[in-house]
Amino acid sequence: MRDFYKMMRQYASPYKKYLAGAFVLNILSAIFNLFSFAILIPLLDILFKVNSTTYTFIPWDADMGTREKVLNNFYFYVSDFALTHGVINTLFLLAGVMILFTALKTSCYFGSAAVMIPPSTGIAKEIRCRIYDKILSLPIGFFTEERKGDIIARITGDVAEVENSIIASLSMLIKDPILIIFYFAALTWISPEMMLFTIVFAPAFVWIMGLIGKQLKRSSLEAQALWSDTMSQVDETLGGLRIIKAFNAEKTMHRRFHDVTDRMRRKVARVSIRQSTAHPVSEFLGTVMIMIVLCVGGAMIVSGKSLFGDGKFMDAATFIYFLVILYSVIEPIKELSRTTYSVRRGMASMERINKILDAENPIQDPSHPLALKDFQQSIRLEDVCFSYDGSRQILDHVTMEIPRGKMIAIVGESGAGKSTLVDLIPRFWDVTGGRITIDGKDLRDVAVKDLRALMGNVNQEPILFNDTIYNNIAFGVEGATEEQVIAAAKVANAHEFIMEKEGGYQSNIGDRGSKLSGGQRQRLSIARAILKNPPILILDEATASLDTESERLVQDALDRLMSSRTTIAIAHRLSTIRHADEIIVMHEGRIVERGKHEELIALGGYYKKLNDMQAL
Repeated sequence: MRDFYKMMRQYASPYKKYLAGAFVLNILSAIFNLFSFAILIPLLDILFKVNSTTYTFIPWDADMGTREKVLNNFYFYVSDFALTHGVINTLFLLAGVMILFTALKTSCYFGSAAVMIPPSTGIAKEIRCRIYDKILSLPIGFFTEERKGDIIARITGDVAEVENSIIASLSMLIKDPILIIFYFAALTWISPEMMLFTIVFAPAFVWIMGLIGKQLKRSSLEAQALWSDTMSQVDETLGGLRIIKAFNAEKTMHRRFHDVTDRMRRKVARVSIRQSTAHPVSEFLGTVMIMIVLCVGGAMIVSGKSLFGDGKFMDAATFIYFLVILYSVIEPIKELSRTTYSVRRGMASMERINKILDAENPIQDPSHPLALKDFQQSIRLEDVCFSYDGSRQILDHVTMEIPRGKMIAIVGESGAGKSTLVDLIPRFWDVTGGRITIDGKDLRDVAVKDLRALMGNVNQEPILFNDTIYNNIAFGVEGATEEQVIAAAKVANAHEFIMEKEGGYQSNIGDRGSKLSGGQRQRLSIARAILKNPPILILDEATASLDTESERLVQDALDRLMSSRTTIAIAHRLSTIRHADEIIVMHEGRIVERGKHEELIALGGYYKKLNDMQAL
């Protein structure tokens, strides 16, 4: 339970006043409950003649135990009222008092449940928001090691499990221990000797219930891992539906999905069966304990002797009250054991959630970042090395300079390290050797937000969101006006096709822009970069996947975008970078050639080979 208390300290601190309110209301509910049960004693003693004892008032300052004085005087007042007003009126009075205490008890119980709603809903929201914020803050490298479906499973299924298992149990975790403490205190007050006899069974009770829940957390972890596999399968199916259908692979995917869901069903069933045993086992153990106490107590009442010595045992009515309280304590114990199992299930999911929340982010701002408000001189890569896993070198001692206002193109075969190199400039990754500077300042010495504010990206696969065209163009640019959005679209050759849409700029483009063609998506991506108007532009094979007509429109838009700004372009089609100020040719993580188009052709090396292959 240590992990549970750690989680509660982390997430429940803003709701301390609600938890305190629930604590107080549950205490009141327990007190009123004990008083309502206490009415049974005079009902049995006086109305039904279970006890024929005549009571006289004992002064409160008399030299006698408090327990004896309270019970005696309580019986005296009830007996006196019955003699004065009659048995029937006493019955009505006691019934009314019992109704009053029950009303007070249920009101406090309702109040305690009501004040727990803000913490319950707020903690679940806080966990979801923390996961989402952590996802936004983690570097891209984290997600190359994790499946997207697994991440989705953690923010949906695991948080739902925490919400249903732990947060929904918070009120019970406050209520049940209070009831158990008050009931046991009342039992001890009524008869210490019988209470001592009763608690002999408690260790065995706890031990048996502990055996049932021993493997629950491990099984729950396995079940949630299988849920992640299920979500990953769904994500892969949605992303690859076109290929699945093209290769008639529906049966294969059907088998894979049904296999993982069947394994999850079996694991969940095993967890549910184990958890379901809590109620009947606790019910059985409680009944056994009640019967043992009843037999022992009944024998002492009949014999008139106490368990320890020759003193008189409690009267029959008090013993019945003792049994009622003892039976009542079984229910919160059962609920607490069930809640404990729920917490273990929830903590298994919380453990998976914490793998995201506790993930380290190597891309950190320095404690005192250098100011970086604009770009004036150049970007320099000085003896840069990089490796994803520490074994294979992706970039090997790369040195180059990108002056302000120039266009630098990077070419080479697949796997040469082109995309990795440009990912280092906005600090999607940090170099593992050497350094990169902007205007002489090491990128690691400036704030990431300031660095990326100077850059715009246009990728081979446009990243668009399931939103309107307007919001996709204005994405990340606060305070953009409609006129600015339209102007950016016109520069990107996108205004005409946008106006052909029924909703114009308010048209929804679907998931990842699925309602648009490839060229249209790319032009929206360019319009977004134009609106941001960054001094540094990074193009990652922005026209590689387009047809000839779309490429012409997109390239025209890119030419407008690149004018008067520093551009770093990864090029697949060499025809698009013929007029670059410098072309960097990479091979196996190294710069093997550099120069203008004509110079590199004249060298007759790697670049000429790439050019000749495309000419064919």
